[in-house]
Amino acid sequence: MDENRLSGTAKNIGGKLEEGVGRVSGDTKTQAEGIARQVGGAAQDMYGQARDAASDMAGTARDTASSFERVLRNTIETQPYTSALVALGIGWLLGRMHRPL
Repeated sequence: MDENRLSGTAKNIGGKLEEGVGRVSGDTKTQAEGIARQVGGAAQDMYGQARDAASDMAGTARDTASSFERVLRNTIETQPYTSALVALGIGWLLGRMHRPL
């Protein structure tokens, strides 16, 4: 869990307490400051959630690329002639794309 999420949640809780104290005492300034602190805490928490999500996505992409590399390596090692023919065919198709028939 990102430290921004923890800090944001703490600010949000502190803002709720401050808003409650302002509401009970009738102090609108304290109440408004509590609401502002809640908004800041919620924004910081959302930023932390976005960072966590981006980190998870990067890890998933890294794992997928690693597993694709393992599958490709295994295929080339177990079926070298088929792999060479597929590579030759792809090269031929790419070469034909640059010249008119």
